[in-house]
Amino acid sequence: MRLTIRDELINPAGLLSGPVAYAMVDYCMGSTLWKQTSEEEGIATIGISINYVQSATEGDVLCTTKLERRNRTTAVLASEVRHEDGRLLAHAIGSFTIFKRRDV
Repeated sequence: MRLTIRDELINPAGLLSGPVAYAMVDYCMGSTLWKQTSEEEGIATIGISINYVQSATEGDVLCTTKLERRNRTTAVLASEVRHEDGRLLAHAIGSFTIFKRRDV
């Protein structure tokens, strides 16, 4: 996923706000896992651990995610958030629960 840094995404220190990168990671992980589920399955974030390496003030930010492991009830994913110039901004590992949807 790609995001263009805008003024409202900059924190008081003048840098890209940390929660923006976190939201990108959560959304990208969820989207990646969602493609690996059936219509009868739902997913929810259990936890995400994110390490912020550096920040940015302008340009585009890209988030990529890799599904590391999935079984019947859980999945582990890894994400990187990079600036368009290639700099690593954040690295994250997340776990998700996989459950039978009640509305199906």
